[in-house]
Amino acid sequence: MAGSAAVLEDSSLLSRLDRMLLPIERFCALISGLTIFSLMFLAAYSVTGRKFFDSPLAGYVDYIEAAMPLIAIMGVSYVQRDGSHIRMDMIVGHLHGRILWLFEFITVLLMLVLIVALTWGAWAHFDRSFDCARPLCSRDSSIDIGLPIWPSKLIVPIAFGVLVLRLLLQAWGYARAFILGLENPVAVPLTLTVEQQALHEAEMLEGAD
Repeated sequence: MAGSAAVLEDSSLLSRLDRMLLPIERFCALISGLTIFSLMFLAAYSVTGRKFFDSPLAGYVDYIEAAMPLIAIMGVSYVQRDGSHIRMDMIVGHLHGRILWLFEFITVLLMLVLIVALTWGAWAHFDRSFDCARPLCSRDSSIDIGLPIWPSKLIVPIAFGVLVLRLLLQAWGYARAFILGLENPVAVPLTLTVEQQALHEAEMLEGAD
């Protein structure tokens, strides 16, 4: 399982592009978090209505289904940037130098190919659902209250599109590190040791004081 990681920055073009993409990723992650927070209120409202007024929130399941892409996908690029995805690093943890960067480059490249294919398919799926000649521009809707489904389908290629940009930057960063033999490349997550993590946390606490 992946541990704590850090992303270094400098004045290079790669690092500048990394910092430009980061606010977009943070915004997507914020939207995902706010959606989860909002669903708690919907759940409380529905349970309260069912318990005391025998009238739960109409279309509660429809709202949950519509919000699932926001919850599951919108923050994926932000997590990829920090290297926080769960993964088995029993092998990676023993690699160093150019071999490590080559392994990471190949892994990110495979992920990039997969996500590009998923983005293409997700856009086609959205396109089949969207039609402005129909009411609410939708060819399909939810079963209970008739929510248009195309907004939820549009979220998927947008989130995957941001992830594609992140993977391109990381592939560039790992390739650059491999070619130049860098020890601490920028714009890619670098796994911290326990000592480095403790030092980083101590520095953050000192800054808070």
